[in-house]
Amino acid sequence: MKKYYVSLEKVILAEKPSQKIELFNEFYRDFKNNNFEFEKNYLPYKMEEPSYISSLKVVPPKNLIERKYVNTKEGKINLLHTIAHIEYSAIDLALDAALRFQDMPKEYYENWLEVAEDEIRHFLMIETLLKELGSFYGELEVHTNLFEAMKKTPDALSRMAVIPRYLEANGLEQNPKIMEKLISNPDEFNKKILGALDVILEEEITHVYKGDKWFKYLCKNLELEPQKTYFEILEKVFPGSTKRKYELNFNARKKAGFSCDELKFLSKKEDCN
Repeated sequence: MKKYYVSLEKVILAEKPSQKIELFNEFYRDFKNNNFEFEKNYLPYKMEEPSYISSLKVVPPKNLIERKYVNTKEGKINLLHTIAHIEYSAIDLALDAALRFQDMPKEYYENWLEVAEDEIRHFLMIETLLKELGSFYGELEVHTNLFEAMKKTPDALSRMAVIPRYLEANGLEQNPKIMEKLISNPDEFNKKILGALDVILEEEITHVYKGDKWFKYLCKNLELEPQKTYFEILEKVFPGSTKRKYELNFNARKKAGFSCDELKFLSKKEDCN
């Protein structure tokens, strides 16, 4: 039997996308064949730098060049590269969730490895579109925002609250906005991007739902009230985040497990319809 944590650590620490994906596919086949044992007293690696630090050009977010016009080749490349980096970062976030937090039910590990598999598929879809435009992942500069959020959430409760239930949930609003811009600039390539984003949106609802499920599981085990705990964690990790007024995709968030009271609080509205 192979060692689960040690084997998965090799996957997440792989520096290049092709290497990481190949290692994950091998790991995941063995996992689904029950060819792993969860070793005791595993000490997770330290999160000092993201796995892509040596293979991508990393800059502060304020230094990134924005090209917003999706009717130009440069604008399409910039959009796709941004999405590719989000999806690639999300692979590591899912792998880390499946690696870092021990003594959880087996279904927990199954869920986050499923998410990792989805994120790999999303990344490959976007990477293919980049290549069609003569570009590639790594051509443009990237930032480490998602990795920094991972560092700020070293425990399972805060991780489930912040990554799927806050950052990925925010994508349930941002994705449709991007899709609206693409629809208003119809051309054959934008239709391809729309097709990919439609798949990503539907599957990321399930990712947020899985985060919601395990957040509530942990709250129950720790005898914590979920809604109060959720907003306390958000305010601790992202001060001021609970004071903002959010334009929410109510339908998608309800599917993902958000309560009506949470939606009213975040949107500052009197109802959640």
